[in-house]
This record gives sequence, C-alpha cells and structure tokens, in this order.
Amino acid sequence: MIGRTVHLTVSLARLARMAAHLVRGLWIATTRYARLTPAGQDRELERWSRQLLAILRVRVARHNAPEQLPARCLLVLNHVSWLDIFALYTMAPCLFVAKSEIRGWPLVGRLVERVGTLFIERGSRRHARRTNGHIVAAIAAGRLVAACPEGTTTDGRALLRFHATLLQPAIDAEATVLPLALRYLDRRGEQTDAAAYVGETSLVQSLWRIAREPGLTVELRFASAIDARGRRRRELAARAHGLIARELGLPLGHRESEIAADPPAESRTAHPPRRSPCPAPADPA
Repeated sequence: MIGRTVHLTVSLARLARMAAHLVRGLWIATTRYARLTPAGQDRELERWSRQLLAILRVRVARHNAPEQLPARCLLVLNHVSWLDIFALYTMAPCLFVAKSEIRGWPLVGRLVERVGTLFIERGSRRHARRTNGHIVAAIAAGRLVAACPEGTTTDGRALLRFHATLLQPAIDAEATVLPLALRYLDRRGEQTDAAAYVGETSLVQSLWRIAREPGLTVELRFASAIDARGRRRRELAARAHGLIARELGLPLGHRESEIAADPPAESRTAHPPRRSPCPAPADPA
C-alpha cells in the first residue's frame, strides 16, 4: 500500500534534480570514468549513487553485512525495482549483469553501459555463454559481480524461481555466492510497493511514484555465504533461493527439485513480466 504523498511541487523538484544528476553522471562516465583505476571507479560510482538516493529520499539499511566481501564473489539478489542497482552501488560497487535492452533507456541506458554493466541477450544461449565467460573473468580478476536470477521484477512479496545459468560463473571461477535479500519499506517501517517496477509500469511512472513518497528505506539483508566450488549450478540456485526466501520471511513455495529445474523465462508472478534490468537467460540442460 502507498501511503501519504508529498506536495506536487516537492515531487517536481526532486525529479528535476534527479534529471540533472543523471546528466552529470553521464558526463562523468563519458569524460573521465574510463581513465580511473577500478578502485577510483568504485568510489565514483558509490558517491554518485548515494547522491541519487539522497535526492529521492531513499535510505539504505544493511543487515548482517560482512565486514569484508570474499575475494571472488557473486552477489545474488531478488529483484524489485530499477533502484535496486543503485542501492547496491552505495555499499558494494560492482559489475551488474543486465539485459541488453536497457541500453535503449533514456540517459540511464547509456550511463549503466559506460560504467561496465555486463549485458546479456535473453533467450540466446550462445550470447549467455559468452557473457558468462566475461563474468568468470571479472570474478577471477577480483571484481564483484551482481546478478538477479529471477530474471524479472516482482512486488517483493514473492520470490520467483531462480535461473541457474547465472550461477554457473561462480562455479567456474571457484567463487563464493553471497545471497542478498532486498525489500522496500515506507516511513512507518511497513513494506511498500512504491518502488516496485512491475507489470506495465513505465520508467517515467515509476520515477513519479518514487518522487511522490515522503521517504523510502531499502533493506539489504545478507544471508550466509555459499562456497560454489564442487557444486552443481541447480543445487546452488536452490540453496541461494532458500536463503533469500528465509531472509524475506517468505515460504519457498516450491519443492527444491522444482526450484532447481529452471523454468522458462516467463514470469510466474501475478504481475506481467517487467522489462527488467536483470535477464532471464536460456538455460541449456
């Protein structure tokens, strides 16, 4: 449920500031981002994302966050909103795995492309294998990579089955999988749909809903890390799914064998599939 909203002029001011901030971010990404060291890029991305969330009055609350992330790590999280990416950047700048279509988004698409997003074409096994190779190389080089195995967004009140293909790079890179549960709360501390990017909602409509909120909190709840070495990807997907569901207080909803079976890319949620930043790649048997 969406509660009281802020005054119209305040919402418009937020959107104007956000638009200016996006333009500034694109300028940084175009003119000097590539010349920075990886550590410098991480600092720039974290600072810019913190400013974006401050403009929109979105606070990040971390729970059980490790003091230090594993050297080789794949973050695996549930997916609610386009804001998820920037909330994650504020605490762990990373290379995000996203579908190729977001390159066409106004401003945002060009921005995320220039900061190193790893794009994947949904439904293309050949492209998925090639992208997985890039993910393995990035993890092996010590870069943090984040992926959303649901392949689409939900309203945060359910957890879809995980597509195991996106977990394969963690096995190939002998990495650690760190499950991360994410949800949005309103100013009363109650779960809210205000940030949910689902159904036929457009990016403009989503921005307007967020700008109308007095304030939001995005909770990042870390679960126990999983050593991917020697595991099968479907087993790994089922394990990560269960840990995230537990952090969200959600029932699994499926037998473990069904969770591991990697359904087609179509969403099983009550909402139609969202044009999500995170892909639902083909998963060859």
